[in-house]
Amino acid sequence: MGYASLVRNFKDKRILVVGDLILDRYIWGRVERISPEAPVPVVEVTHEDYMLGGASNVASNIVSLGGRATIVGVVGKDPEADILRRLLREKHIDANLFEDKRPTTLKARVIAHSQQVVRFDFEKTDRLTKRAEAKIIEFLKDAIPEHDAIIISDYKKGVVSGRLIREILGITKGRKFVSLDPKVGHFRLYKGVSLITPNKTEAQDGSGIKITDRESLIRAGRTLLRKLNCRAVLITLGEKGMCLFEKSKETEIPTFAKKVFDVSGAGDTVIATFTLAHSAGASLVESAIIANHAAGIVVAQVGTATVTPEELLNSFRTA
Repeated sequence: MGYASLVRNFKDKRILVVGDLILDRYIWGRVERISPEAPVPVVEVTHEDYMLGGASNVASNIVSLGGRATIVGVVGKDPEADILRRLLREKHIDANLFEDKRPTTLKARVIAHSQQVVRFDFEKTDRLTKRAEAKIIEFLKDAIPEHDAIIISDYKKGVVSGRLIREILGITKGRKFVSLDPKVGHFRLYKGVSLITPNKTEAQDGSGIKITDRESLIRAGRTLLRKLNCRAVLITLGEKGMCLFEKSKETEIPTFAKKVFDVSGAGDTVIATFTLAHSAGASLVESAIIANHAAGIVVAQVGTATVTPEELLNSFRTA
């Protein structure tokens, strides 16, 4: 099946996203002087935007690519939760948000002349209350059978736990593709998922191997496969592309990015595109190649961006 056919098959697939919801606030402006109070730039604000981040951005990428997305996570009782709900509705994402005793996670970035000046994080990262976790698990029992694949988006904000992953794997019983975007310090939780998509830093943490060359990269990937008993490990390497590890082989994929402005959310695009492509009939290698094209598109834009099927197909034509 060609790439064009695979991309057309995206529209029939339903993906369930579980994880840490983040609201991204972008404050745009220009810098023309330095503050007389301290040696810092004065940003004259021109406008502000809110965007979906974290697991929300994963779901947004799925919808932008033509798939259907359901998301489950937690928010606080605050105006940020209302904004997040509105953005999810506008994207036609089926949102199932449970309130917990914490603020809605907010990342506020100040951007001037296409460069990030500073970021402020408003968050609480403690593990969920037992009540909130139980509500999510109860929802998943009914939702998982209705979806083609599951994505676990771990931003280490409290939603993803060992219990949550065990429950998901227990419900799927190996019959559903479960992909996971990992975070440093949580690798002990991930055993048994179908795919993990660490970047270089995360792969080093999970494997215990410092990646300095191709040999150490291969050892790290093989170690993760063995330790986590995954079907595949996809290590993203920035400007050096990606490397996909399966039980019997590894496949190195060069980057398709023509320019890089902002890597924010690139990992969300990778796992969303890979999972959607695999659900649409692509092999693991084909899914990685498609995801690599998608990543090359989003890093050329400022802010958390998404990809359309048309952009993806154009990337194949011009590669």
